[in-house]
Amino acid sequence: MSSALLSSLRAGDHDGALAALYALDGAQSSLDRARDRACRTAGNLMKTFAPSGAAVLFSGPGRTEIGGNHTDHQHGRVLCGSVDMDMLACAAPNGKNVIRIQSEGYPALEVELEELAVRPGEANTSAALVRGVAARVRELGYSLTGFDACVTSTVLSGSGLSSSAAYEVLVGNILNRFSCGGALDAVTIAKIGQYAENVYFGKPCGLMDQMGSSVGGAVAIDFANPADPVVEKVDYDFSQSGHALCIVDTVSSHGDLTGDYAAVTQEMGAVAAHFGRSVLREVPEDNFRAELPALRKACGDRAVLRALHFYDDDRRAVQEAQALKDGDFGRFLTLVNASGRSSSLHLQNTWSTADPRQQAIPVVLALGAELLEGQGAIRVHGGGFAGTVQAFVPNNMLEGFRSGMEGLLGAGTCHVLYIRPQGGCVVAE
Repeated sequence: MSSALLSSLRAGDHDGALAALYALDGAQSSLDRARDRACRTAGNLMKTFAPSGAAVLFSGPGRTEIGGNHTDHQHGRVLCGSVDMDMLACAAPNGKNVIRIQSEGYPALEVELEELAVRPGEANTSAALVRGVAARVRELGYSLTGFDACVTSTVLSGSGLSSSAAYEVLVGNILNRFSCGGALDAVTIAKIGQYAENVYFGKPCGLMDQMGSSVGGAVAIDFANPADPVVEKVDYDFSQSGHALCIVDTVSSHGDLTGDYAAVTQEMGAVAAHFGRSVLREVPEDNFRAELPALRKACGDRAVLRALHFYDDDRRAVQEAQALKDGDFGRFLTLVNASGRSSSLHLQNTWSTADPRQQAIPVVLALGAELLEGQGAIRVHGGGFAGTVQAFVPNNMLEGFRSGMEGLLGAGTCHVLYIRPQGGCVVAE
């Protein structure tokens, strides 16, 4: 019963699990907030759906891209990590052939499990993601169980922390628990999420977002074979680096940017097609460089620059992971800054040509670099064009950096995050 879960949460029976996800600063106040949030979510399920079955608490974390900006969709290499901002759901089977989800601040949605075909009119909606995840789980041979869920989120929408991947991983974990008996591993759940986003939601994303959310911790991923990516945990404690991980919300909208994202994939793909390949990972870099004059004519300069970024950032992602393994955080910061320059100059994903008056990310990068005074690192975060900037800020400069950023953008726009050890998971039951 959901009341039993709520009682055990209130009693502190799950404080250990909550602390491991949400109190990574070690503060009692962080644990108290996490417990209150979990209790509120469980209480919302009781009030909204009055479930008769046993309730379970699930988490789908946001992710931060650390290295490899727009390399995953070309079967490249990335470095990413799950963060302590997440989507939290309390869910219970409902004995019906329907999924019903009530997310705080949003209209309720229902997805009939007998009607899982793609609906073009649902593109870019949460319902499309739920329908797509459910459809793919069924395609894998599992009988679907309907459920009710109440969801609350701390993942900033349009933040580059990938709220869509967090949502897909959350729904994937709920179905894994109720329909699959826990048989799906984290990589499979990530692939299910990507399928839902590509086919049902209509966004041609790579697999990095879902992997970063689903697997947990800091992970290096090689997508040379997307059907079987190589995933390696990177054993590094960022809290011991002397730097804070900040995500700065530039207060700019991701709306109407799907074309900008798609153009990156299309232009890199056009360069690969020049060599008879579908992705740049299949084209040796020496061959690419030897063909630069012809490529400029055939594909255009921006496509060439974006391909150049791919080769450089694909290599850097591996170097960044190695620097962390070696405990060389200074080398890591140098590589992060180099990645940021490449994204700005070569990948060109810091602002949209459709609206040149909106260049919030370049403004934040410029001011942020001034505030850091040559220390730490700063770069565009995630898909780009709008959204967020990532910075590694020396601890002794954090308050000045945050004050400067929020003076420009408004209170609450500079967020200090932690790399959490677990990805999508069952938190309590």
